[in-house]
Amino acid sequence: MTQPLPWAPIPDGIRLAVRLTPRASRTGLDGVVTGADGRGAVQLRVAAPPVEGAANAALIAYLAEALDLRRRDIRIVSGETSRQKMVTLAGDSADLSARIVAWVAGAPPRR
Repeated sequence: MTQPLPWAPIPDGIRLAVRLTPRASRTGLDGVVTGADGRGAVQLRVAAPPVEGAANAALIAYLAEALDLRRRDIRIVSGETSRQKMVTLAGDSADLSARIVAWVAGAPPRR
């Protein structure tokens, strides 16, 4: 069985499912995971604590750098206070999909 993709095209870009771990020892991508509901998500870690939006700000900053996007093109649309988040990336969906594929391919393998 193939793993479900954690992203999908939307009219103005890409919708990306994220599972975020705050207060990690490092900030980075841990690969793609499948949740209990069968949906895929990118597993990310940020060093910032989940206090006063610091982890969300670190998430947006990390995605902007990793995918070469402007911070204003990244929006958390659901899960502001949860580990499971839905993020939208504004731009051309085909270009963004290619960037995400390359980014995820460079992640360490999940164990």
